[in-house]
Amino acid sequence: MNKQETIQELKAIVKPYILNQEAFDSLTEDTDFINDLKINSANLVDVILDIEEKYNILIDNESMERMINVKAAMAIIETKLAEKSSESPEK
Repeated sequence: MNKQETIQELKAIVKPYILNQEAFDSLTEDTDFINDLKINSANLVDVILDIEEKYNILIDNESMERMINVKAAMAIIETKLAEKSSESPEK
């Protein structure tokens, strides 16, 4: 999965929660979920749950706290997918 695909998938996930359409339309890796897209903290939890479901991963509390912008979300998704693929098949 490349960076642009991940950004498009994240856009689809956050779209129902955004309050700033202009920032959403010009979303980049540096777009902040709260300050730019105006996603409130309760909805940010929904975004994280949607990301977990989309990618079939678990995001721990420490990672959740770091997931403040698109770039951080992409890095966490990438890390969690890598961890998942390195787990044994029995899990």
